[in-house]
Amino acid sequence: MGAKGAKGPPWIFGAARLIWEVDVETNIVGQGLGLTDRFRDYVEEKSEKIAHLSDRALAFEVKVSRHHEKSGKPGDDRVELMLIGPGPLVRAEAAGSDKYVAFDLAIAKLLEQVRRAKDRKKVLRGKRRTSLSAASAAGFSGIDLQPADIDTIDRVATGTVPVLDEQAKDDDEYCPVVIREKVFPAEFMTVDEAVDRMELVGHSFFLFVDAKNDRPSVVYRRKGWDYGVIGLGDESGAERKRA
Repeated sequence: MGAKGAKGPPWIFGAARLIWEVDVETNIVGQGLGLTDRFRDYVEEKSEKIAHLSDRALAFEVKVSRHHEKSGKPGDDRVELMLIGPGPLVRAEAAGSDKYVAFDLAIAKLLEQVRRAKDRKKVLRGKRRTSLSAASAAGFSGIDLQPADIDTIDRVATGTVPVLDEQAKDDDEYCPVVIREKVFPAEFMTVDEAVDRMELVGHSFFLFVDAKNDRPSVVYRRKGWDYGVIGLGDESGAERKRA
């Protein structure tokens, strides 16, 4: 037993689990604008909700920036949030008429992503469901899923739709179809891990390489807690036509 008044250990024992009492470190950075103590206090107060929802979070990064119009007039404020912990990073961002509005919108998105990830785990624990890996291996028999045909996948892969690079100049010729191009390093993971990552980043789809079969795949959100997965095979549409 410790001496009276001594600070206890940084953990407590709960029912069948160990809970660490670690304060979430909040880092706030301003780019192109000043940050007042009032705003920092506002962020700290709102950030307490994250600790209640994500008890494993270690750090909370807040970046505030101000965009300017071509005329030089100040534009919207943008807030980018990143929640760091032992698992995947959770990101959210939003723009608003001022930094308070932008922060409220961004943290609402981030909290919703964390809630969806937690709720999904509760649903999976409470109900026995066929995993996406098993459903994929079975060809999605018995599941209302319409896979993309090979010609559609080929058109996407060959880039028949005009692509505009992120760094293209604003005065380029206008194109009614604009596709922002981003390239990420390939990550090997299971289908279930990909769904978790998708929920945490708040996207409706997530690209990955299936660790089970080394197949480039994408998981996507359907209705409720239903998800789909599309994978690319080794044989292209042209090879099938020649066969």
